[in-house]
Amino acid sequence: MAGKVRMASNLRDKTVVITGASRGIGEAIAVRVAQDGACVALLGKTERPHPNLPGTLHTAADRVREAGGTPLVCRCDVRDDEMIAAAVARVVDAFGGIDILVNNASAIFLAGTSDTPMKRFVLMQQVNVRATFAMTRACLPYLERADNPHVLMLSPPLHLESRWLAPHVAYTISKYGMSMCVLGMSAEFRGRGVAVNALWPKTTIATAAVRNLLGGEPLVRRSRTPQIVADAAYQVLTRPARKCTGNFLIDEDVLHEAGINDFSIYAVDPGADLQPDLFL
Repeated sequence: MAGKVRMASNLRDKTVVITGASRGIGEAIAVRVAQDGACVALLGKTERPHPNLPGTLHTAADRVREAGGTPLVCRCDVRDDEMIAAAVARVVDAFGGIDILVNNASAIFLAGTSDTPMKRFVLMQQVNVRATFAMTRACLPYLERADNPHVLMLSPPLHLESRWLAPHVAYTISKYGMSMCVLGMSAEFRGRGVAVNALWPKTTIATAAVRNLLGGEPLVRRSRTPQIVADAAYQVLTRPARKCTGNFLIDEDVLHEAGINDFSIYAVDPGADLQPDLFL
């Protein structure tokens, strides 16, 4: 089991804000940092069970609590500036500050230009790049006061190649927008000691998006569990902020550097050929 991976405890009493925390990678990161005794603010929209999506903010909070962390449920549509401001205020009021921001919330629609409705285009720009900018901007005054502040984007390396744009221009623009925030903000915040990095999985991850939108159960079986991204994120978030910023990191590489080389523990189906993720 992935839970057997042993790592040091470095986030006790740190405040970690995670967007898109109801399920999948966001929930997995929340549980991983909770194992250190972190205070975890769970931002998302799903408070009641969804017919097609597993998990809610409250089930994620239960998992955080069971792992040893202190959860705070914040219903927040990251497209709404007032909701972002209110969520950040609640977090600071509850925990006294913010040490880490994980910009995980994301929308996906893989289609060509003619087949992408403008409603979908706008949604991806709002949830992916705009919310990343807005959340980081809102948390920045508190991150600047933290001892080892980190901002982590779940976004890909910036490979400006037509093969990554031509099949789904709208989606790629939105994800590359998140990565451009990393490129610019890491340099902008370097003198303030706030680290900004990107993390991306080597393979597809068994999330609701993969199951419902991209490839169904066959692709799920060729994927890894969200735990691999969570374990890699933990490694990044516990590094010295002033020495680790402006990086576009791959989960497998991060874990290799940490001395973790058995990736079979993360496979949904250890016998299946893994599907490489987009943008690599």
